Amino acid sequence: QVQLVESGGGLVQPGGSLRVTCAASGSTSSIKAMGWYRQAPGKQRELVASITSEGSLKYADSVKGRFTISRDNDKNTVYLQMNSLKPEDTAVYYCNAVVVALLTHFEKNYWGKGTLVTVSS
Repeated sequence: QVQLVESGGGLVQPGGSLRVTCAASGSTSSIKAMGWYRQAPGKQRELVASITSEGSLKYADSVKGRFTISRDNDKNTVYLQMNSLKPEDTAVYYCNAVVVALLTHFEKNYWGKGTLVTVSS
């Protein structure tokens, strides 16, 4: 089992910056990848950024050049640095972890409870 706890959300003006944090605990040695998703009211949850255990990065087109995902392996923590924030970035941001069993290769997704990011003047 993996537990994910997000923090760092809040109210930011357009053009501002914010960093959200995801701390993982439990069976962290089996985490294959971690990422950030977001969901605005009435919209589907979408991938914002992800990072694999080997360091491969992926970003949604809408955040490229503005957001940066990073990790601290020793602390089992992933960060999302958000710069040049826009009102359309407003959403609940969820941390995700993909866990794989070495023998069966069975993968399972774990989710945090989310942290709200509001971009408004």
